[in-house]
Amino acid sequence: MSHNKQIRRTHQSSCHFVKKIDLNTWKRKVHFQFFKNFDEPFHSLTAEVEVTKAFGFCKTAKINFFDFYLHACLKAVNDLEAFRYRISKGEVFLLDTIHVSATLPKPDGTFRFSYVDFDADFSVFRKNIAAEKKRILTQDDLFPPKNDDAVIHFSALPWVQFTALSHARDYSIKDSVPKISVGKVHETNNLLKMPVSVTVHHGLADGKDVGDFLEKFQFYLDEVGER
Repeated sequence: MSHNKQIRRTHQSSCHFVKKIDLNTWKRKVHFQFFKNFDEPFHSLTAEVEVTKAFGFCKTAKINFFDFYLHACLKAVNDLEAFRYRISKGEVFLLDTIHVSATLPKPDGTFRFSYVDFDADFSVFRKNIAAEKKRILTQDDLFPPKNDDAVIHFSALPWVQFTALSHARDYSIKDSVPKISVGKVHETNNLLKMPVSVTVHHGLADGKDVGDFLEKFQFYLDEVGER
């Protein structure tokens, strides 16, 4: 999946920067300086999360499973500084809140990019995503009216039990937005599992940060009684 065209438009919009990072004192200074000029500064990791509780809860409560796990994903993202760093004009900023630009389907089998505001309250988030789904049904534009870098790029491939995933990218664009994708739910040893691909800028996040995200994602997926 690719959001690169959206990124091109993103640079015409303002992001919700809350803190400019002092690179001279930042613990990741040497990592950022090393990776920032790479032709491909992103690294990817694919793992699985267990969704037995989450899937069962959504089925019983008649809640859209996509909405549920997307909310859990965003809660995990917003818990972690590494996923809230963004690069703009060579500087690093820490954002206060991260929303989501997810690919959402059209009835004709194509997709559109969305912009869904995050809210810790699941009932509010469900309304936000419902409104965006409705907008996309009546829109032919590929991109949403609102664009900025205060998002993760998200896509779901519920047809594929993938073990790796890559993204189409335009390397002329300086991108720093994390990209998260999920795949087909499948049963393993009487447990339901779902593949998750996480792609992040190595100047901003390491493998441990991806591991921290997956741990928190799993925690929020299991937090079914709190929705």
